[in-house]
Amino acid sequence: MLGLLLIFFIGKYFYELAQDYYKQRWLYAILGVVVYYAAGAVFGIILGVADVFLGLGIDWENSFGWNLVGIPIGIAADYGFYILLKRKWEREVVVPKDEIMDIGKPTDDLDPPS
Repeated sequence: MLGLLLIFFIGKYFYELAQDYYKQRWLYAILGVVVYYAAGAVFGIILGVADVFLGLGIDWENSFGWNLVGIPIGIAADYGFYILLKRKWEREVVVPKDEIMDIGKPTDDLDPPS
């Protein structure tokens, strides 16, 4: 049940972020969930390789414990991805030029478009 709630809220926050910046909402909602699970998978692979080469003696049968470890890893990856997207999209926002002051001016005096 906790997993379903996490998926819902992750999708919701990415959906709203994409909506605020006029991006494809469902694409980023699904991408947020994919990042959550991919981060857990990558963490599991890294731990598996570390266990093989370093002999950490990890109990791989404890699936409940691994699920609890994977939750903060996935949330941290999603948080980083969320901040990355938000900063990128904030830089892309075009501030419209206030053209009300240019009404009546000859077109020669206007600033060239940049």
